Amino acid sequence: MSGAGKKFSLNLPLKVILTEEGTSHFISHKKKLLRFKLADNVEEYGISLNPFSPQSLQNMIMVDYISKIEIAMSEFVSVRQEVMDLSKVIVYSLLYKQFEREVFASLIKCDIVRKHNRANPSQLIDERTNIADSKLRTVLVNKQSVIAMVKKDILDPVWKSILENKDYSPEERNVYLLMSEKFLNRLSLMNWYILVKFYKTDGFAEMNLSIRHLLQEYMEKSRVAEYISILVMELALNNENNNMRKAAKLMYAGAEDTDSMIFDPDIREKIIAELKRKHELVSLSWKLGGGSTSVGKQGRLQITLYNKDEEFQETKESIEAKMAADTSKRSLIDFYRELPDGQESTDLGLYYLSYLDDACKKVDVKFESIVNQFSSNDLTVINLIFNF
Repeated sequence: MSGAGKKFSLNLPLKVILTEEGTSHFISHKKKLLRFKLADNVEEYGISLNPFSPQSLQNMIMVDYISKIEIAMSEFVSVRQEVMDLSKVIVYSLLYKQFEREVFASLIKCDIVRKHNRANPSQLIDERTNIADSKLRTVLVNKQSVIAMVKKDILDPVWKSILENKDYSPEERNVYLLMSEKFLNRLSLMNWYILVKFYKTDGFAEMNLSIRHLLQEYMEKSRVAEYISILVMELALNNENNNMRKAAKLMYAGAEDTDSMIFDPDIREKIIAELKRKHELVSLSWKLGGGSTSVGKQGRLQITLYNKDEEFQETKESIEAKMAADTSKRSLIDFYRELPDGQESTDLGLYYLSYLDDACKKVDVKFESIVNQFSSNDLTVINLIFNF
């Protein structure tokens, strides 16, 4: 398990689709928006980034500026680590955002806040409270020493627990120590306003305890980021290899062992050049939540892979021979198991899928995988849907 955003910048051709808030922000800053045709043939407005700073991307996600991110490439092997880092940045960003929301929800339920609201009806602190960030910054600007003490009070017991946990490896301890601080550092100004306001009161212990419980929960949830990035990469590489096998058969008619050909560096380079020339791409997208106003969907992440599949009819017939149910929509694990013999090696995909499924169940992350195939345009669409 590792943290996201290790590099200062990543080199990937991102199409970043903006929310209403994001669109307003960029237009107000005189940034010209681009019109993209995405893999699902829908046209959207957004910005193009290449290279980009992982921290900047994370900041945009945290303030609800991004609704979708898409990359489309002929080959992923050369950018394997960058794609995995991107995936982790996106997942961590959603976890930070969900943690922040849940902390706020827990704080306003604390007895000390309820007592404050009863005593000060004109200064309510609840889910409808809306104080401008500029005003909050003014209030907090001279409270840095108090914020540091609040952090210490919250983190000391958490760090002690991490260091004493014999189930963690030394690497995991280091990651969790860093991660716990990162979660706190990404709390909103409104959360810090509440914590500072009630620090040293009798009710702060309840706040402290609720945040520590959430910290533990979300540090455990962060484990799935690594599994997600690995599975996404495996699926992208499988699609890439399928495209290369098909290209090799056309380019080298009569060749029997296309697997050995696509892993020969010289031949592979020629195949990649041909795929780029014909604009045959594997597309990968991350759809983030439902925006700041979509109640219940803020923690949703839908990862989608699109690829042309000329073997669709063979796959369809193979599946229909095994089951009488609707074959247009099924789970990813069924899709793997029902592929015709010899079409591709699926052991790694099943292995990673199993690990991801188990990891999600352990930390109460809802995970669903769906594969759709459309005979009208030979398109295979794999959806991985998470609810954090």
